[in-house]
Amino acid sequence: MTTATVAVVGNPNAGKTSLFNALTGARQKVGNYPGVTVERKAARLTLADGRHVEMVDLPGAYSLNPRSPDEEVTRRVLLGTQEGEGKPSALVCVVDATNLRNHLRFVLELKRLGLPMVVALNMIDLAERDGIKIDVARLQELLGLPVVTTVAVRRRGLDALLAQLPGLIDTAAATATALPPADVRALQSEARTISGQAVVSEGQGRRITRSIDRVVLHPVAGPLILAAILFLMFQAVFAWAEAPMSWIEGVFAMLSTSVANLLPEGWLRSLINDGVIAGVGSVVVFLPQILILFAFILVLEQSGYMTRAAFLMDRVMARVGLNGRAFIPLLSSFACAVPGIMATRSIDNPRDRLTTILIAPLMTCSARLPVYTIIIAAFIPDRAVWGGIGLQGLVLFILYVVGALSALGVAWVLRSSVVRGASQTFLIEMPKYQLPALRDMAIGLWQRAVAFLKRAGTIILISTVVLWFLATFPAPPAGATDPAIDYSIIGYISQGLEVIFAPIGFNREIALALLPGMAAREVAVSALGTVYALQGSEDAMTLSLVETLRSAWPLPTALAFLAWYVFAPQCLSTLAVVRRETNGWKWTLFMFGYLFALAYVASGLTYWISRALLGA
Repeated sequence: MTTATVAVVGNPNAGKTSLFNALTGARQKVGNYPGVTVERKAARLTLADGRHVEMVDLPGAYSLNPRSPDEEVTRRVLLGTQEGEGKPSALVCVVDATNLRNHLRFVLELKRLGLPMVVALNMIDLAERDGIKIDVARLQELLGLPVVTTVAVRRRGLDALLAQLPGLIDTAAATATALPPADVRALQSEARTISGQAVVSEGQGRRITRSIDRVVLHPVAGPLILAAILFLMFQAVFAWAEAPMSWIEGVFAMLSTSVANLLPEGWLRSLINDGVIAGVGSVVVFLPQILILFAFILVLEQSGYMTRAAFLMDRVMARVGLNGRAFIPLLSSFACAVPGIMATRSIDNPRDRLTTILIAPLMTCSARLPVYTIIIAAFIPDRAVWGGIGLQGLVLFILYVVGALSALGVAWVLRSSVVRGASQTFLIEMPKYQLPALRDMAIGLWQRAVAFLKRAGTIILISTVVLWFLATFPAPPAGATDPAIDYSIIGYISQGLEVIFAPIGFNREIALALLPGMAAREVAVSALGTVYALQGSEDAMTLSLVETLRSAWPLPTALAFLAWYVFAPQCLSTLAVVRRETNGWKWTLFMFGYLFALAYVASGLTYWISRALLGA
């Protein structure tokens, strides 16, 4: 006869299910908890004294403050409020011995329930392999709970664990049914204290990690180090890419010259030189800068620092109604908003997730990099300031910072209005530091280079060819004196667009570039290259796009163009993924509308203020 229920509980990845399997073998019954799709695993076990108990493997949880359906079920079962499930008579709490400090916080939280409990210090063999030595007797004394070392996958420690169960079941369970409120920071502090006294030796890897964390997670030094890393990253994007970019420019210039020598003047030569080479070439030249940006992101991810960055940003994120869990999707959006938005699936709170989706396009994606760098190269002097800091890299860094701060500001507004609601406590497990694997780095950069070139060979190529066609046909009438583009289809379209964008300082060429830029932001650069190539004189044709823009645009217009792309409405791919992730058009159209309004207002303010300051 079954006399009691014993729940196996613990953090995810603590080896909880392995221990449950080792204890119960093939006697398990698998089903779902009523009303949810959370799996319930249970099995009957006979103890040495002949009594039967029902062992229940509860879903992994980091806290009794639930952030997912799994954690909600665990909480309900432990409080005795889960439909069809009785309150456990005792608990087996499984703890990862290689990560004791983080797992102890949940142990302390469970202890507050007042249920009889034994701690299974699992994976003790891996801890010993890493040089981690734990004083089990001291740990037991500090916790006030029995502690048994186990290696579930090798069935070690099971007899000692089972021997604890009869005594636990015989202990009178606490009668409290309401869970007193928990102070997460206090529990974490207590867990840190107990771990510090119970762990005799942490092993070299853990000691190195802890030593580094004392510096990089310091309340003052940590944010400064993070800012310095990001600043170095943006300086490197400009400084390190200069030489390879000039090589690529040389290759496309040579191709253009070869085509001009081989083909007679006409539409075919114009298509290849003005459409394909001027359009695609003006984007492909930024490949070195994009690879440098991705190299930094990969190093931060593989070294384990990215998780620390999320932790550091938690305090900042909390001020706008989010938590550190939103930082990693937002940082991923620096590469591309599409994977960044998809990464929001890791955010359990629906309101936090929706807010993160809505602000992700404000993080400066790599597609904006060609736009920023060409305007900066044309209008910002290439000189050092403040003891050797490159002015161009500094401006690029400022643009990224403005985008990030804007995202935080919009998040605060959203969380205070249309996405109002409580935020959740942020919990994250810190991995050990490790050197990035060169092979993985090479594969990651190769995959991103292929993806960028594939994009250049498809979306960007098609967009520039279509733009070339619209800017070339119909041909100007005989005796026409204005530039040929004025008589083309796009010439007529530009007349309508210019009315909309002229108040914020945009000329006809910019207005035309914004439309294909909806396919992909970097297409705006290739569109400018194509438009200026088609309407340029012979002298202008010999100039690079940077030199062309420098001579054609006043500085206020260039600054307004940069401001536009800080807030620019997202590309079609981003709109599609937002529609999919939000299950409708409501939030997709909302995001498009507020970004367009922000971009228009910011560009207008930038244009008029800079004109007033410069006297233009």
